[in-house]
Amino acid sequence: MPIVTPEDPGISPSARIDAHIAELGDWRGAMLARVRALIREADPDGVEAWKWGIPVWEHGGILCTGETYKKVVKLTFAKGASLADPSGLFNSSVDGKVRRAIDIREGAEVDEAAFKALIRAAVALNRAAPADSGPVRSRKTSGSA
Repeated sequence: MPIVTPEDPGISPSARIDAHIAELGDWRGAMLARVRALIREADPDGVEAWKWGIPVWEHGGILCTGETYKKVVKLTFAKGASLADPSGLFNSSVDGKVRRAIDIREGAEVDEAAFKALIRAAVALNRAAPADSGPVRSRKTSGSA
């Protein structure tokens, strides 16, 4: 059986993510697989994508991305600054005006209930956002009212 890599043309985004997890072959792959499963549990209707060379989870817009670095698995929430985080999961990019991230280090435990609640909140936020109708243009109105 040929080895599949995330960059192989013609494979689905989910297959790319599978290949990426297998390619990592260490704690980062296991952690990415774990958070992926939690995302799927929290949002069964969500869509997996492969953008910018990384896994992306979407539902009415981007929920989060899953980047892997040498010492962390980073989950960046596209609209994280607009999400309540009562459990304090966000521990990276916390000063950003739009995004927030969770850096997970080797051996760290993920608060599964809090993480799934954050995913559900991101879905709700995307669903509540008005559809993008293009650029906003000012309207000139007549002086009479």
